[in-house]
Amino acid sequence: MKRLVGGILGLAGLGGVLLIGGAMRGEAKDYGQAGQTFPVIEPDLLATIEARLTQAEASGELAGMNAAFAKRVEAKVRRPDPVVGITPAQVARSWRFDPTVTVEQDIRDPKGQLIAAAGQRINPLDFVTISQDLVFVDGDDSAQMAWATTRYSEVKAKIILVSGSPIEEMTNRKRRFYFDQEGRLTGKFGIQHVPAVVSPAGKVMQVSELVLLARRAG
Repeated sequence: MKRLVGGILGLAGLGGVLLIGGAMRGEAKDYGQAGQTFPVIEPDLLATIEARLTQAEASGELAGMNAAFAKRVEAKVRRPDPVVGITPAQVARSWRFDPTVTVEQDIRDPKGQLIAAAGQRINPLDFVTISQDLVFVDGDDSAQMAWATTRYSEVKAKIILVSGSPIEEMTNRKRRFYFDQEGRLTGKFGIQHVPAVVSPAGKVMQVSELVLLARRAG
């Protein structure tokens, strides 16, 4: 395609030169070479990449790279990066979190009917009911894991790890665990220490950072 476009442009340019040359045939002069000229070198990047991939595939390098990538992805799934800045609670504290948000622009349904107007404040708890607590713990802390799994059943709470391997814990304890990817939940609720519990309290959420008795005694 590049050669075709180049050919078309070249023909168009040549046609223009011929027209101008025909109109000014009596005035054409040879001014000689004005300066040093250099050949135009334009390597085909796609051809270079394709050749490199073909070589890597033939040598087995590509398969090795794919295998290494798969291992890195699996490792991240099994043990995600810990949430930065979360430490064990040394002092108990509690506060309320209001999930109310202000609508930035009109929200309409597919038929164009207004659902919420810009500037309107909406509390999601007016429309949904939360029946489970959210329990945040360090999955690498055996004391926190024992406390959380003993105190909270799967029906009563979702246990969310801020560090550790949720897959290993699910395999060992035969129950579901979650992970706070990139600290999105702890960041939203303002949690800085674990264990922490977020519980529904009417139209707000009650957030508590707790100190385990064994750690307090130590």
